[in-house]
Amino acid sequence: MSSRNFWQFPATALLAVLVLGACASKDIDPDELPAELVGFDSTLRVDRVWSRSVGKGTDRLRLALRPATDGANIYAAAHDGRIMAFERSSGRREWSADTKMPLSAGPATDGKIVVAGSSNGDIVTLSADTGEILWVIEVTSEVLAAPVISGDTIVVRTVNGKLAAFAADDGRQLWSIQQSMPRLSVRGTSAPVTARNLVVSGFDNGRVSAFDLADGGVVWDVLLSPPSGRTELERLVDVNSPVQVAGSDVYAVSYQGQLGSIAMESGQLIWTRDLSSHSGLSVDLSNIFVTNTRSELLSLSRASGRERWRREELRNRDVTGPAIFGQSVVVGDFEGYLHWFDVATGELQARVRAGSDRITSQPLAVDDTLYVITDGGTLYAFRLRPERNREG
Repeated sequence: MSSRNFWQFPATALLAVLVLGACASKDIDPDELPAELVGFDSTLRVDRVWSRSVGKGTDRLRLALRPATDGANIYAAAHDGRIMAFERSSGRREWSADTKMPLSAGPATDGKIVVAGSSNGDIVTLSADTGEILWVIEVTSEVLAAPVISGDTIVVRTVNGKLAAFAADDGRQLWSIQQSMPRLSVRGTSAPVTARNLVVSGFDNGRVSAFDLADGGVVWDVLLSPPSGRTELERLVDVNSPVQVAGSDVYAVSYQGQLGSIAMESGQLIWTRDLSSHSGLSVDLSNIFVTNTRSELLSLSRASGRERWRREELRNRDVTGPAIFGQSVVVGDFEGYLHWFDVATGELQARVRAGSDRITSQPLAVDDTLYVITDGGTLYAFRLRPERNREG
């Protein structure tokens, strides 16, 4: 095992080590313990409409297994190698495939194919209609970010700092680039996104870069968070959360670093503010929603980065990245709870539990339904109950 792979770990593992050490010395800092959930008056009624087992759990490996949709079906993967397609409304299973791989990222779909990555460094592509495996290729290392499909190209980011593009029809490599990697990094990888014939991705060295989708040529490269501090732990600045593209701007956040707005065309930093996150962010027309490393949920202005509201009642609950669902922002936590907050005010609206397993991946909102997969390998679908919500 290489030294880098050994030291790549989730940021919450640092917290666990600190808490265990404190327990051993009988000197526990209450500020480091997960917040207890308290009662409140809910203003939304949330119903679980269906749930389906996809496969065996992930044993808290902090994988990037998140459901994906083509509009008609929901596709989900489990670490034991199974990928399944479900009809989006009813949850009826359309097909099931066993890749026999330790899946770790994805799936991604464009309605024609379904693509997932594995802990062994494999990329598998299946037919979205039947689940038939079309091709498998080996990449350079573990895949901890969902691939992205754009036209006839699949782009994959691996944990060793490589970004590569492959032909969707047969898996032949079209181009690849390699970013320098620090010796120590937080476990996780920023998933690439595509927009305007560009591929944009964050990296573990604190950089956010844009590449030409056709040939991988560098269009711009910006250092979002320069490392600082004396120790390697203090100098961690990984951009692990997927960057978000909205209009002509790119939004990215790093661990122990910065949240920033970047001009899509030029790569110029428009604004930055100190903020640490490894969970993720979402954007709407005027807001950025982000979960920081203390599991506080923040709303900030897209135009300036100014903080609009902050919720602290989920502190240290290992909260997921936020999903925008109608007029709510939804996050999951380490005990399998989902929490609804008002987009405008941040007020807590509802809380439901999707089983007892941890939720690591950001929920997926599609029209009137919210989907989430737990680390136990179960996919859940939730909807708001109209009658109660109209009355509120």
